[in-house]
Parts: sequence; structure tokens; C-alpha cells
Amino acid sequence: MTRGKRLFDILFSIYLMIFLTPVILVITWKIWRQGDGPIFYGSERMKTPTKAFTLWKFRTMASDPDDTGVTGGDKANRITPLGHALRRRRLDELPQLWNILRGDVSFVGPRPPLRRYVEMFPDLYADILKSRPGVTGLASLIYAPHEGRILAKARTPKKTEEVYAGVCIPRKATLDLLYQRHRTFWMDVKLISWTTAKFFPKRIRPRRKGRWV
Repeated sequence: MTRGKRLFDILFSIYLMIFLTPVILVITWKIWRQGDGPIFYGSERMKTPTKAFTLWKFRTMASDPDDTGVTGGDKANRITPLGHALRRRRLDELPQLWNILRGDVSFVGPRPPLRRYVEMFPDLYADILKSRPGVTGLASLIYAPHEGRILAKARTPKKTEEVYAGVCIPRKATLDLLYQRHRTFWMDVKLISWTTAKFFPKRIRPRRKGRWV
């Protein structure tokens, strides 16, 4: 990661933490009112092939101490009504501003993988994790909607694992490596702008233009 990219991450994350404080407080209060579990959910993710960290999100699902792997159709019944609303606008990821400020992730980069997938595909993630993981990225914007649809059809943990490892990881890796080869500051700005557009209803979002998104 360049010094310029890291400086941008620090300054922009501080700005957003301040600007979005009312939104963060309202979401925190709504989850607390549910009274059925913790407000935040921490997941072990990998910053490098050997270094892990805790990625934070607002909790969107009923708690399950045995939960593992990615979310597929087998977990759909655990997502709360508020959780659905937060996921639709990606507001559940606001606590990751803290991860950005700490330097665990950047604003833009490949999504940080679970340890199990790094161990499953060590050579692939050795290349992908040469870039600092990010909250959003080329794969998040282009492939994530499709990933959500195909994983939603998986009704068992085994099927979810098969689809994610066999289909989703290779396709996302192609986009992550494409970003790595062509990354520029203005490309990052563009990807951030299209990510924040998801916070708004589709009817008032600007149309996407440009080579990547």
C-alpha cells in the first residue's frame, strides 16, 4: 500500500465516522432494542496469507455459536428484518471504518477472506493478498450481486461451500487480480463513489459510466 493510499484511508475514514455518527447511533439503538444478541459481529479474516484480524460488522443475523463459512440460502432464516435492510444498503459494514482506520483494510481492495479459504487456495491468495484487502472493490461491485443470487439457492452448508469455493472464489479472484494490475487513485475514487451510491434508492442513483463499473 502506498503512503498516499494510506493517508487517504485515514482522513476519509475519520471524516465518515464523524459525518455518519447519527446513522451509526440509530442503527446501534435499533439492534440493541431487538435484545436478541450483541450489536456487533466480529469475524476472523486474513490481511495477508499468514496474518489475521477481526473484521467488524453490525450484527444482521440471529446468533449461532456454530456458524462457519459464508452466508448462503441455508442461513437465510437467521437474517433479521433489520438485517435485511442493512445488508441491502451495505450499512451493516459501517463498523469497518474502524478497521480502515486501524489499517486492517483499505477502502478499496479484495474482500478479506476467511482463513479456511486461504488455506484451501494458498497460491491464489498469495497473489490476491499482495493488495491490502478492502471494504469494497471491483469484485464487490461487479460480482457480489450475482454471488448473492447463486448462494441463495444453496440450501445446505455443504452446497454453499461447494458453490462458493468452486464458482465464486475463482471468478472474484479474476476481478481482484485485474484491479491489482490496473489500480489507480482515480479508479479507487470511482469504486468508492459507486459503493456509496448503494446507500440511496435506485431511482436517484446516477448511471454507471466508464471502463470498469
